[in-house]
Amino acid sequence: MKYFAIQRVCLAVMGCFLANAIDLSGSSPEIRMSVDMEAQARSSGGRSGGGSFRSSPSRPSSPSRPSSPSRPSSPSYSNPSSGGYQSDPYRYNRGGGTVVVPVPVGPSGYTNPSYGGTTAYGSSNNFVFILGLLLMGGAGFALLLAYLAVKAKSGGSGFGGASVGGELDNNTVTVSKIQVALLAQAREIQADLTQFSLEIDTDTEEGLYQLMQESILALLRSPENWSHVLASSETVKSREAAESLFNQISVAERSKFSVETLSNVGGKVYRRDFKPDPEEDPASFIVVTLVSGTAHDRPLFDKIQTEAALKESLQKLAAIPPDYLMVFELLWSPQDAQDSLTYEELLTEYTEMAQI
Repeated sequence: MKYFAIQRVCLAVMGCFLANAIDLSGSSPEIRMSVDMEAQARSSGGRSGGGSFRSSPSRPSSPSRPSSPSRPSSPSYSNPSSGGYQSDPYRYNRGGGTVVVPVPVGPSGYTNPSYGGTTAYGSSNNFVFILGLLLMGGAGFALLLAYLAVKAKSGGSGFGGASVGGELDNNTVTVSKIQVALLAQAREIQADLTQFSLEIDTDTEEGLYQLMQESILALLRSPENWSHVLASSETVKSREAAESLFNQISVAERSKFSVETLSNVGGKVYRRDFKPDPEEDPASFIVVTLVSGTAHDRPLFDKIQTEAALKESLQKLAAIPPDYLMVFELLWSPQDAQDSLTYEELLTEYTEMAQI
């Protein structure tokens, strides 16, 4: 009996050991891999921007035309001895009565007092004067027609503004996104974008435009570090649709961050602490995303697949007039200089980016 009891106890202990061994060997690696992938697929992020689709973009006010100075009235002089002489050359006093001499309008003929009539020189001068007015009016009308034809062909707007019914006066909006991955050796761009976000007031139109300009310039200074790109530009017919599309893009990009360690939206700055994983691989990439809403009636660019196309699109975005910019947002990851974004994380979160 004692032998069988000892045997059962030994078998039970061996069974528990084998069960634990099978569980550890079968499930533990998968669990550990999924946890590692989840931890590696996130990094710190920065966000800065502002603006609104609900208010019309500002337009530079037209300089007011200076009012014509009023003609000073001619002072009157009185001569007691002559009975009230006045300075007006066409009014004079004769014997106490005022005689008004009519003033001729326009070019007049030369009157020869010896013959008592107007010479032919006066009629010829009038004819030349009227003919000149007609020619000037016709030329001005032709120039006006040519100007209207050019404006209609170009969509009713010029580079720096728009006429009534042009791009600045309708509800059509273009929402664009340019996303660039840079090699980690371009780490100075992290410090630059952080400095811009802390120092620029994004609650003003001037500050928002400056943030866009400085962000684009920071990217244009490091073309040798560009590795991947993703871009889109879509035109929508209403500001409500533009706001919805813009927010959709912004939320999708922000969801790729584990935490927003720096945020400056609408002039309100927030900072959060970040503790990097000491066992994480060294940083390999930095991803910068520019999202804009502008008053253009057409997309700003097509699909970007080359370094030349990326440079051209960035320059085109930087060259838009300030009154065309409605909303702008800058996103970059990692924001913290101690954080890293590995190649595996780039493939996991930024799957649609194409290598250039």
